[in-house]
Amino acid sequence: MNLSISAHHVNVTEAIESYLRNKMNRIARHFEHSIDINIILSISKHEHKAEAKLHFYGRDLFCESVELNLYKAIDDLVIKADRKILKLKNQVKRYSTESIRRRQVATEPA
Repeated sequence: MNLSISAHHVNVTEAIESYLRNKMNRIARHFEHSIDINIILSISKHEHKAEAKLHFYGRDLFCESVELNLYKAIDDLVIKADRKILKLKNQVKRYSTESIRRRQVATEPA
């Protein structure tokens, strides 16, 4: 998992970075190969915003969460990203199976 963290008007402390790494392991467990995750943390007025851009399977996935607490925004972001990844993986799995027309019919001896 290649994780890059950037911040806008936020100091990224060791606690925030380790919290993000632990939470992003939930995302990385869905993949055998490495994925790229770009995280942007920002504060505007009293709203904490967490954004994530994930690159896997040749696709980009974008998620964002806005909350009053930064840790709550990170938790919500991970839940949203996890849901989107599962949805995309199910779509890929569904389309990768063989068509019913192309399947060979098993013939039983009469």
